Amino acid sequence: MRRDDYARRRTEIYAPIREDGIFTWDWDKDNQSEYALATVHPISEAFRQELAFATERLGQIFAKTARIVQEGSDALLRELGIPEAAWGAVRLSLNSSAPTAIGRFDFAHTPQGLKMLEFNSDTPTCIVEAFYVNGLVCKAFGATDPNQGEHRRFRPVFQELVERYRQSGYATERVVFSALDWHEEDAGTTKYLLRESGLEAAFVPLSELAVKGSRLYAPDGSGLTPVDVLYRLHALEILADDEDEHGYPTGKHLLRLVADKHLALINPPQALLSQTKAMQALIWNLSDSQLFYTAEERACIQRYMLPTYMDNPFHGKRSYVRKPIFGREGGAVTLYDRNGAIIAHDKETLYWEQMMIYQELAEMERVEVETWRGPFTGELLWSSFLIGGQASAIVARVDKHITGDRSYYLPVGLLGERGK
Repeated sequence: MRRDDYARRRTEIYAPIREDGIFTWDWDKDNQSEYALATVHPISEAFRQELAFATERLGQIFAKTARIVQEGSDALLRELGIPEAAWGAVRLSLNSSAPTAIGRFDFAHTPQGLKMLEFNSDTPTCIVEAFYVNGLVCKAFGATDPNQGEHRRFRPVFQELVERYRQSGYATERVVFSALDWHEEDAGTTKYLLRESGLEAAFVPLSELAVKGSRLYAPDGSGLTPVDVLYRLHALEILADDEDEHGYPTGKHLLRLVADKHLALINPPQALLSQTKAMQALIWNLSDSQLFYTAEERACIQRYMLPTYMDNPFHGKRSYVRKPIFGREGGAVTLYDRNGAIIAHDKETLYWEQMMIYQELAEMERVEVETWRGPFTGELLWSSFLIGGQASAIVARVDKHITGDRSYYLPVGLLGERGK
């Protein structure tokens, strides 16, 4: 396809979406580069169903493991990299059957089948792309959206979570959704979830929240009012180190409020236990011991997870990846061949100081896609959302060896089926 034809098609699809004001980051304004592609990648219903199956089974395994971690020692939390300021909060259990309220598994589709790379259980993004944009792009192409109707899962999961908090003795009257207001994607995602939640709530930028005494406060037009429930698109491990302009540890203070049950969080703080990639190493180790998981659970771990360790057993044997336990968007990721030579590495500066895990390198599916700049060949990363313990929408991204913050979002449609 000629570049001007693609550009025209892209404008026809994304200009109306942008005007709706829900998804406005289809184009990276800072780098003047395309993010959302004007095409649909076909998948089979069988592949869609296997993603759902793997998502739910892995969600159950993470939930089971998180329960024992919550009851474990402080030393175990330290080994998993959980910030000390969050120890009290992550021990609070709201729903032991699910590791989080809204999470996202990332998968590689390898020659050996689906392999889970990581679990974004605390502050997942790509939500608007999966639950809102994908359907609109499929409609433009006359394709069937594999995520049709999945946005309806948000309202019950938010409502149930707030009710669980209420029944546990929390105040739940004043609900606030918060993110960095200057970050277009984070603020947009948070406002979308506020809309879908069905809760009577307000968006308040993180910079306008204040901790004082035993409460978190937000402005209400005439002053400050206490916040009872906070949805925050702000990672807990980052929050643990937050300070105000005077050096006061506001993050530690807020986490004390959570631990003392003066503030309810969404996602619940227990989600941080599954966010750390050290949890994958723990699961793999426990599976090897054959003492904790059932035979069926061990089979699922072997089928859908990759060997993952806190030290490096791969050198000289097979290719591997080194990742920071709380890294995001490919930050501080390095890929090595079996002899330790670097295949690819992240070139940004974030996350290099964190604890690292070592994981067997997965052979990812390679695809060629149309882009504004012309054909692009890269590796395809599949993501599948876990909402209230149930598999939900999927989303795909394409990048070079490491899926970073400049990857392409690739809409997907069901193979051979037309939208109605």
